[in-house]
Amino acid sequence: MNKLSGNIIAAVKEIKTAIVKAQACVTANANAELLMLYFGIGQYVSHKTKTEKWGTGVIDAISRQLQEEMPGLRGFSSQNMRKMCQFAEIWGGPSVMPLVTKEICSPVASETENASLSNCSPLARKLRLLDNDRLFPASMADGLTQRFPEVKVGEFLSLSFSHHMEIIAGTDSLEERLFYIQQAAQNRWGKRQLRESIKRDDFHHRGTLPSNFAVTIPDVTLARKTLGMFRDEYLLDFVNLDDMDASNGEDVDERVIEKSIVANIRRFITEFGRDFSFVGNQYRVEAAGHEHFIDLLFFNRELNALVAVELKKGAFKPIYLGQLNLYLQILDDSVRKPHENPSVGIILCQSADKPYVEYAIRDYNKPLGVATYKTADEMPENLKRALPPIDELRRQLALAEEEARS
Repeated sequence: MNKLSGNIIAAVKEIKTAIVKAQACVTANANAELLMLYFGIGQYVSHKTKTEKWGTGVIDAISRQLQEEMPGLRGFSSQNMRKMCQFAEIWGGPSVMPLVTKEICSPVASETENASLSNCSPLARKLRLLDNDRLFPASMADGLTQRFPEVKVGEFLSLSFSHHMEIIAGTDSLEERLFYIQQAAQNRWGKRQLRESIKRDDFHHRGTLPSNFAVTIPDVTLARKTLGMFRDEYLLDFVNLDDMDASNGEDVDERVIEKSIVANIRRFITEFGRDFSFVGNQYRVEAAGHEHFIDLLFFNRELNALVAVELKKGAFKPIYLGQLNLYLQILDDSVRKPHENPSVGIILCQSADKPYVEYAIRDYNKPLGVATYKTADEMPENLKRALPPIDELRRQLALAEEEARS
């Protein structure tokens, strides 16, 4: 017991020192510093657990003692400290540093530290965590940038610890984790949005949209970016087909879906992707004296292109492609600005046979893609809890209809 008490006292002293030093760091780097603090503590506790056979009782005792010696300290429950271990073990690789850092962060490096860092990259110097002249972030930063050059370490450090734990809990592979880190950082997602993206399994749906982008968009980089912008399936949880009158016919049902989307346009854009701006619904275009109305028209800043969306109730039909191809032709001829890229068209229907879509779409000359959607009544049970009450949905539809009549 005496030996155990001595271990706890020593561990508390080490962790307290690291906490105090981290709290003294500049506010601008608070999130990055906190992540690095948690990483260092996680490595320290993980190492002690493996080498000195620390059990649950020791971590619980350390947590209690920290709370006693640092009143008001948050984030260091025994459960959170175990999460720190998991965080460090996943991102630290096979080699685990034996002790929490002696210098978590310091506004001004000493001459000795500067000398030891002279051969390191600017990123490694900025993200310094020293322990006997070893760098904590080098293994993580270098590993990320070498294996996945498109993912920036800055994005990794911009996410909170709770974001990272959501990602770790909901994914199985490094590729998935990096995908959600990038998406959460670029879109500035809160935890709820991140959790919903993971539940939808966006990693496996992104970039799998059946399309002809590779053939119709000559710029290879833009073609890849366009494909990556869209998923093959979307969750429209604010639309409930059970409330539609089956006697009204398919066209009326599609207008109800459209009105639901317009009434919830912010939620739709969040679901659809980043950098979309809503231009309008039933957007009128004209060619040779004939007028047409596009269900939904958006502009995407990253693609620098108009995006036309046609809503269809039921399964995909090849005739939808001809209709949308014509709309894109009119948009490019009379609406698109000279500096913008060619317009992109997306058919959003309830179901589609991917090989059949790819066969039907290949000879069209405009960038077309076909995605599917699920509505409230089709949602998996584990997602239905996130739905607003059905009365609220009815109220939104009624408001949309009043606005349309006024």
